[in-house]
Amino acid sequence: MREKLHRNIPAIYGLAFFHSFMVIVPVIVPFFMSKGLSLADIFYLQAIYAATIVLLEAPSGYFADLFGRRTALLIGSIAHGLAYFYLNFANDLNNLIVFEIGAGIAASLLSGADLAVLYDTQKALRGGQSSEHSKGIANLGFIRSGAEGLGALLGGALAMWSFEIMILVQSAVAWACLILTLRLVEPPYRDQSNPEKRVKITKILRHLLLGDPVLRNVVVAIPLYNLASFHVAWLMQPYWESRGIPLAWFGLLWFVQSAAVAAANQFGFRIERRQGAIFALGLIATLPVLGHFGMAWIQGWVGIAMGLLIFVGRGLNQVILVNALNRRVPSEFRATANSFTSFLFRLSFIVTGPLLGYVAQTRGLEIALNLLGLSSLALFFLVMLPLMQSVQSIQQRVVA
Repeated sequence: MREKLHRNIPAIYGLAFFHSFMVIVPVIVPFFMSKGLSLADIFYLQAIYAATIVLLEAPSGYFADLFGRRTALLIGSIAHGLAYFYLNFANDLNNLIVFEIGAGIAASLLSGADLAVLYDTQKALRGGQSSEHSKGIANLGFIRSGAEGLGALLGGALAMWSFEIMILVQSAVAWACLILTLRLVEPPYRDQSNPEKRVKITKILRHLLLGDPVLRNVVVAIPLYNLASFHVAWLMQPYWESRGIPLAWFGLLWFVQSAAVAAANQFGFRIERRQGAIFALGLIATLPVLGHFGMAWIQGWVGIAMGLLIFVGRGLNQVILVNALNRRVPSEFRATANSFTSFLFRLSFIVTGPLLGYVAQTRGLEIALNLLGLSSLALFFLVMLPLMQSVQSIQQRVVA
């Protein structure tokens, strides 16, 4: 059994790589526009994708905890392959909506379950040492960001040749997820003394929202700081275009963004250990403020470089806050907890995404970026400061 569990770790890393190896990402806005969509239409389309995940995210995580994470990953991988196969034939808004719904079903099943398998596999193999869990989360984030960057380089080159060839390559890569999922075995994660025990949703929500104040604040911070970088990701390509950057550069620029996320994934825990949790949380909160306002106020390459700060913050969020969440939830509902934060993130985007797209379309990118800067500033005071205060309170009790 231990030999099979050891096989889980490279398989999960491989699954993360191919799920994030998106050759369409660096030119996805021009691709959608080539199908006749406006920027407002694109945000509307992403709201539909988010709505699909909102409906399925928490139930899919609960499904994974009840019936097995491997089962959820298998179904999600099949849906992922079918969605990108269908994208080859999507030529208008209605067909693209069908694609986004299929991709949303896949994402809701894959998110949370992969991290839960990795975390519980390491727990079974290494006796639950937190440092090993932290390393696994950092590696997973690094691999995802690296895959996104490498996919961006290939996608940028393919886009100069043909959008059709680019989508064909993407649909072929998508099926690699299924091949890797078939190599997984289910790690132990239930109470072995009572394997039929079912954890109720109400108990999970009480644990996440009504208990440990650090956990409660982390559950709120993860989706909102994910949103801070996700909004600007959809504005980045029209922003580059408005700065006169040719399409041929999009793949390289997206690679640089992904490299910034990957570097933050690798150095995040080192920053937290050396400078302290309060300093690391302050970085996560400050970088989006500087990045959004920097893009809005500064022209040329300096403004583009300021946008990288947002993605550094995203990388820190992915390891520091996500590890803080997973250390504080029991194994039996870890997938549900991770899916719940994704659910909150997607729900927030449904409300804010179409509005931001409308503002960017009608009022301009600078107004939209300034609004994002103000929202990041509000997050600093309303979300991050309470989290920092709860962490500081624990540190003071430990010292005492």
